[in-house]
Amino acid sequence: MTNTIKVSDVSVEKAIQKGLRQLGLPQDQVFVEIISEGKKGLFGFGQKNAEVELTPVATMVSEEVVEEVVEPVVETVEETTVETVEVPEEDFDEDDFEEEAREADYEETVDQLEEAARVTKEYLEGIAKTYGAEATVTVEARRDRMTFVFDTDKQGLLIGKHGKILNALQVLAQVSVHRFIKGRISVQVDVGDYRQRRSETLQQIAERTARKVLKTKQPVYLEPLPAYERKQIHAALSKNKRISTHSEGKEPHRYLVVEIAE
Repeated sequence: MTNTIKVSDVSVEKAIQKGLRQLGLPQDQVFVEIISEGKKGLFGFGQKNAEVELTPVATMVSEEVVEEVVEPVVETVEETTVETVEVPEEDFDEDDFEEEAREADYEETVDQLEEAARVTKEYLEGIAKTYGAEATVTVEARRDRMTFVFDTDKQGLLIGKHGKILNALQVLAQVSVHRFIKGRISVQVDVGDYRQRRSETLQQIAERTARKVLKTKQPVYLEPLPAYERKQIHAALSKNKRISTHSEGKEPHRYLVVEIAE
């Protein structure tokens, strides 16, 4: 039996928060589908509440067993070129720094790598302290990748809603590293194993959404997500020729639409 609940309120955000309170779960553990964004009306007339559906992510796996009649998301994976995500210029993506760096072809010295790692590590630890989350940052540095991992008792403060704080910290780390290194290097910031857990959640959301679209033949409007996570969902669905995805809205309320491909 599904634990999906349907909630309405004067705005999408308020409806989501109401539903989260009813489920007793944080938002990163819930799949949210926007049914209607509502309508403000004029002088109170014609007003229509926003409506959303919330499903605990934990129930998605168990529902796999009872949804055998639904076609799988990916039947075959063709080796042809897959659909690419279209990112408008106004979308700011924390990976932009990485893409620019990949266009360069510089040789970095070990000293530069070590200096970038040391300075950025101290910088991130200082920010965490300012946030009231004492933390130790460990660094894994290679020529093409540098990963900074926070070890703290207050992970929630450094992660934020949907990883918003963590993504901001990653942007700052990228800026810091690229002050020293101009070549091809990827920079990632993590707290514990949050990135892996969030990636698994997004994969489940993508699969569930695709099944629903294929079953109902109707588009599904996901909740607003940062560009970094919209890209992950798009990538998870891009190999399925029967599904198409695109983003709508303006940051920070930009969201992904999943629908049947034309």
